[in-house]
Amino acid sequence: MTHNAWRRAAVVLIFLAVTLGIALGVWAVGYRQALGSLRERGESDLALTVDRLTGQLQRYQDLAVLMATHPELTRLDTRAARQRAGQLLLGAADRTTALNLIYLSPEGEVLAQAHPIALTEQALARFRTGPIFQRALNGALGTGIGLYSPEGVRSYVFAAPNYAVGQGVRGVLVVAVDMDHVERAWLGQRPVVYFTDAQGRVFATSRSELVAWREVTGEYVRPEGTRVAIDRARVGAHDIWRADLGDYIPNPALRLTRDLPQIGMRATALIDETTAARLAILQAAVAALVMLSFGAVIYWATERRRVLARANAQLETRVAARTAELSGANMMLRREVTERQEAEAALKRAQAELVQAGKLSALGQMSAGLSHELNQPLMAIRQFAENGTLLLSRGKPEQAAGNLSRIEELAGRMGRIIRNLRAFARQESEPARRVNLVQVIEAALEMTEARLAKDAITLDWQPPAAAVPAMAGDVRLTQVMVNLITNAADAMSGRAERRLAITLTAAPRPTIRVADTGSGIAQPEHIFDPFYSTKEVGASEGMGLGLSISYGMVQSFGGTIRGRNRSGCGAVFTVELRPVAKDLAAE
Repeated sequence: MTHNAWRRAAVVLIFLAVTLGIALGVWAVGYRQALGSLRERGESDLALTVDRLTGQLQRYQDLAVLMATHPELTRLDTRAARQRAGQLLLGAADRTTALNLIYLSPEGEVLAQAHPIALTEQALARFRTGPIFQRALNGALGTGIGLYSPEGVRSYVFAAPNYAVGQGVRGVLVVAVDMDHVERAWLGQRPVVYFTDAQGRVFATSRSELVAWREVTGEYVRPEGTRVAIDRARVGAHDIWRADLGDYIPNPALRLTRDLPQIGMRATALIDETTAARLAILQAAVAALVMLSFGAVIYWATERRRVLARANAQLETRVAARTAELSGANMMLRREVTERQEAEAALKRAQAELVQAGKLSALGQMSAGLSHELNQPLMAIRQFAENGTLLLSRGKPEQAAGNLSRIEELAGRMGRIIRNLRAFARQESEPARRVNLVQVIEAALEMTEARLAKDAITLDWQPPAAAVPAMAGDVRLTQVMVNLITNAADAMSGRAERRLAITLTAAPRPTIRVADTGSGIAQPEHIFDPFYSTKEVGASEGMGLGLSISYGMVQSFGGTIRGRNRSGCGAVFTVELRPVAKDLAAE
């Protein structure tokens, strides 16, 4: 390896070491922050569980205080009185789900109870000498963990004194709480919470498998005596415990404790620590990824700069040689661009001339019919004028005025024909604008009226009551309609039935349909190709450019034109145009 290669490798290794250190630092900070958030949520959950337990026990404490002074418990010197007291205690136990209610004499003798439970003399002796009973005999409320019954039911006990006037305590009412029933409301909830007595024995818990375990220094002891070691770690102000306590107990776990002197127990919560560890690992991975990406970009930029510098030196030697070649190629390219622009302009001129030639060709084909259309009104005007002169000389002005009205109508008709011819013959270069399709079709029919009458073609055209606007060019669209009508007339030449149907619809798009009863289209897919024609070669009717020109003009409007054969006979051409925009339609 070269000296530069060794230096680049050393820089990469140093950068990787720095990245690893930053990632570890981010992990440590993130882990402590995540543990802090986890501790806050855990303390809230632990406080909620503690409040729930003390709230449930408070109901039984109130029951003991209120029931201790009941009149039925003041005089129990007869069997019947004791039976009534037992019924009273039974009803209270059923209504409150208490495990048992026992009324004892100051000497510890059972005077009445809700449920008869066989307690040994040793158990009663321990209870009589225990702190709960002794506190009640001293006139205070005794509380604490009760005896485990023969069935293994856990109970929490409240002992309330019953005072006799001038005699002190004459009895003690003991309320035993069924802890299985109390735990049922929060059993299985998260986090794992358990309550231990003064000896460290688990008395109440949200996980039933922890009942009767004992927590001693450095380990947990199962009821049968087996021990589970605890691996304790300190992360800042947080205790992390690792112990295999069961499938549903988090391991490792953040351990939180709270002393509960009001019930003589300690509450402990074990919160799953893996969420904090995963979050810290994710933050460290993101930091490492950012650092690696940043380093990769810097390395790539450095290498790129080095490669570019070497390539730049090579390119500079080639630039001078290529400059002359590029200058010559640039001159050739400019000449080619100029030639292409000139060719494009010539093509546009040729297209415009071709369109105009198509118009003049159509005018030439219609010349005989148009001369007849103009000559006939002229002869009628001359005849009406001569008759009007005679009527005036004979003193009949009313009849002469009628002749003048007829002359006015005929002159108007000639004016419309000449106006349509002038508009049809001129070149139109304006963009598409709003036109009335009814007027366009009427103008095309006026110019082809002589041809249709000459060939005895029946016209089926019912103009709509309202105008149908569309975006097009007035003159160019008229030329398209003239081409379609004359082509239809040519196709129906020599046919027994000659009928031309023109329909106009406004929705969903302005559409014109021209249908004939002619011979149809031999090759519909080539109908709009230039120089395609169904006429005989050398015929005077045309060279097959009419439909190609019409196709280009309709496309310039943003519309479409299609041709197809009809189901019976003949062909139909459809012209679809762009609708008028709302702002133009309102004008």
